[in-house]
Amino acid sequence: MAILIDPARWPAHGTVFSHLVSDESLEELHAFARANGVPPNAFDGDHYDIPVSQYEALVSAGALEVSGSELVRRLVKSGLRITAAERASKLEKILHQRFDRLLPNTSELDRGPICDALIERWGEEHRHYHDLTHLMSVLKNIDYLERQGEPMGPFPRAVKLAGWFHDAVYRADPVLPPGQDEEDSARLAERVLPELGVPGPEILETARLIRLTFTHDPHKEDYGGKVLCDADLEVLSRNSGAYQRYQEGIRKDFIRVSDEVFATGREKFLRRMLARNPIFNTPTARRRWERSARRNLMSELYPRRGKSQD
Repeated sequence: MAILIDPARWPAHGTVFSHLVSDESLEELHAFARANGVPPNAFDGDHYDIPVSQYEALVSAGALEVSGSELVRRLVKSGLRITAAERASKLEKILHQRFDRLLPNTSELDRGPICDALIERWGEEHRHYHDLTHLMSVLKNIDYLERQGEPMGPFPRAVKLAGWFHDAVYRADPVLPPGQDEEDSARLAERVLPELGVPGPEILETARLIRLTFTHDPHKEDYGGKVLCDADLEVLSRNSGAYQRYQEGIRKDFIRVSDEVFATGREKFLRRMLARNPIFNTPTARRRWERSARRNLMSELYPRRGKSQD
C-alpha cells in the first residue's frame, strides 16, 4: 500500500504537473491529499494533478517517486484506473455510436435527440455509480454474454434496450417507495421507444426487463432477464480497487440517506446476494464472476474476517 507520484512533466497552465495516486484505495489517496494541503479540485477521477512546486513537499511527506509507466501499471493493477474511454467526453461519443447501431433503420433526426436525452439523464450530477460508466459497463457485459453464446430470449435487442433504460430514471430518494426508479424507467421506455419505431411486443419486453432489475431475480426460462441481471451485477466480481470504487460510488448516490439507514439497507442487500446460490444466472457469468463476487460480498459484510484471512 503506497502513495505514488511520477515526475513532473505534463505541461498546463504555465507549469508542469505530476500525478499523485494510491495503489490501494481512493480513501488513502484523499486522506494523504487533505493532510498535505492538496486542493480537492485537483482530483481527476483516479489521481490528483500536482504542480511541480508541490512535488518535493509531497515526496518529503511520504509519496513514493516512481516512473510514469510504473505509476500507471500499479494503478491499473489496483483496479482504480479510469481509462480514457471511461471518461465522459469519450463515453458520449462511443455511446452515440452504440445507439446508432442498435437502431439502424431509424432516422438520425429521431435517434439523435433521444440518445442525447438518455445520455443527459445518465450524466446527472447526483450520480456517482449509476452513471455513464455504469451504462457502458452493462452494455459491454451484455455483448460479452451474447458472444459467449448465452441465449437472449425472443427479443435480443430488447435486452440491450433495457440496458440503456434500466437506470435512466435514478433519484435514490429515500422518500420514494422501493422500485419506483425502475418503474419510472420502464414507463420512460414505453413512452420513448414507439418514437423510434420499435415494435410493440419488443417494447413490452424491454419494459418488463427494466422492472426486473429491481429484484434481479429472473425465472428459470427467462433468458433475456438472466443476461440483463448478470450484466448489471458484474460489478460485484471486480478486483478489490474497482470494488471499493463501486462501494464509494453507491454511498455517494445515497448521500441523502443517513449512515445508519444506509448501513442497514446495504447489509440487507449483501445478505440477500449471498443467500442466492448461485449469485449469477448464466453459466458464463457463474464461471467468470461467481467466486470473486462472493468473496467481495463476504469481505464487505465481514471486513475484519476478510483482513484476518489476508
